[in-house]
Amino acid sequence: MIGTPEQDAFIGRSRWAVATTLRRDGSPSSSVIFYARDGEDLVFSTTRSRVKARTVANDPRIALCVLDEGAPFGFVTVEGIATIQEEDIVPPHIAINRAMRGQPGWSPPEGYLERLNAEGRVIVRVRPGRVSGMPNR
Repeated sequence: MIGTPEQDAFIGRSRWAVATTLRRDGSPSSSVIFYARDGEDLVFSTTRSRVKARTVANDPRIALCVLDEGAPFGFVTVEGIATIQEEDIVPPHIAINRAMRGQPGWSPPEGYLERLNAEGRVIVRVRPGRVSGMPNR
């Protein structure tokens, strides 16, 4: 479980978050992401060349502010440690696509792994630490 039962349920039904990582100079870098759960971890996709992957490689501290799609003031922030996953990336990408599309049965097209590799895709895997915030009721 991530946080309280209420926070965990909120994280499980949301799809959007703002990921904040730290640049080399210590300043924050934030971007909107789609994420999925993978056990007790949260995962999202990026490319090796994007700021998110570069900043995580330099400093693994991360915060994900999970947003309520229907009401702007409900949120849960998950602070944790991120790692870059370059192997076995198809299962998390499928989970992210299913969450993003709202289609639990979505299956990848032929050549999916080749496309991910051609784009330089990696998974950012977040191991939750501190959890705060209150989802809307």
